[in-house]
Amino acid sequence: MSGTKISHSASPVKATIHMGDVASAAASLLGSLVPANPDLVLVFASPSAMLPVLAAELHKGLPFGTRIVGCSSAGELSGEGYSNGTAVAIGFPSSSFRSEVLVLDELSRLPVSRWMTGLRDLYERFRPDPSRKLFGVLLVDGSSQQEEVLVATLDAALPHVVVMGGSAGDDLDFAQTYVISDQSVLRDVAIFCLIETDLDVRDIIFDHFRPTDTRMIVTRANPAERLLTEINAEPAAEEYARIVGVPVGELSPLVFARHPLLVNKGGRYFVRAIRHQTDDGGLLLMSSIDTGAVMSLGLAEDLTEGFEEMLRNLPSTPSLILSFDCILRRLAMEHAGLGSVIKDIFNRYNMAGFNTFGEQHGGMHMNQTFVGLAFLDPERP
Repeated sequence: MSGTKISHSASPVKATIHMGDVASAAASLLGSLVPANPDLVLVFASPSAMLPVLAAELHKGLPFGTRIVGCSSAGELSGEGYSNGTAVAIGFPSSSFRSEVLVLDELSRLPVSRWMTGLRDLYERFRPDPSRKLFGVLLVDGSSQQEEVLVATLDAALPHVVVMGGSAGDDLDFAQTYVISDQSVLRDVAIFCLIETDLDVRDIIFDHFRPTDTRMIVTRANPAERLLTEINAEPAAEEYARIVGVPVGELSPLVFARHPLLVNKGGRYFVRAIRHQTDDGGLLLMSSIDTGAVMSLGLAEDLTEGFEEMLRNLPSTPSLILSFDCILRRLAMEHAGLGSVIKDIFNRYNMAGFNTFGEQHGGMHMNQTFVGLAFLDPERP
């Protein structure tokens, strides 16, 4: 188990364990979490089949009233670097954090009005303390493909709340993902946590791409299915392969990670990552795209330099950075041989979280991006 970072009783605690015997794993996590008397515990794990049993064991051992929220992942991240077959748990001490949890169900049916009412009722019931920092954490069933509508609803219902989150994964199987609320295994849902704290909280967002002059027009797409059928009036996979200079038969997750599609929204570019090529020559994306959209080919810049510079510019070393990092960023990092470099960054800046199938921030769903929340302890230099 990795050492838990605690600056004082107000700071979040984190622990990482390698999944083996679930009872032993839970006992190790509880040894770090229980002394903090957490109001809320977040837990992320792969293999995903172990997570429900782990959550049940944690529920037995945590103080009464502690909420447990989590999800299956495409991998974890902590001071040990990127990992698989592990569980990462983060506890938010009740001495400095207060939270409420809302399950947003039936994602496939998009009951937006009901979600809106539930979110507004949650806010009224929560009665935020204006002297404290308020933020939201969102975990989404990554199989739902409804993140765009969900985050737009959150942004409309709670426009003054900074919301960060990630879409649950299942390694790279793209088969079945789920979220956890206490001991319940839930699918086709999202879980929203409204949280306030005495600590200073800073949001972080980073991707390592810039747009090139190579532009493309989406001439046929199915936004609901996130399916890109034609680019420039040509079969999407063939045209994409031609543009990036790779034979269509050699398209792979690594090619997609190196050459993403970018769209401009409000003067800012967002990644529309490619999941895989379809049998009929289309491209299945990890975010929706509309017919008529103008896309730019992304050019990768340094994977870690700008990221570390952003972290160095924080006012102090965080006691924790709650981290949501796209699985495609991880693939690119590992392909570039940067595992030890990113492990050092994760360790120095006390980072913990998981690899996602998509990231949420500021009312947007995006890909190939790192989003996080840095908790700054005034007693740390």
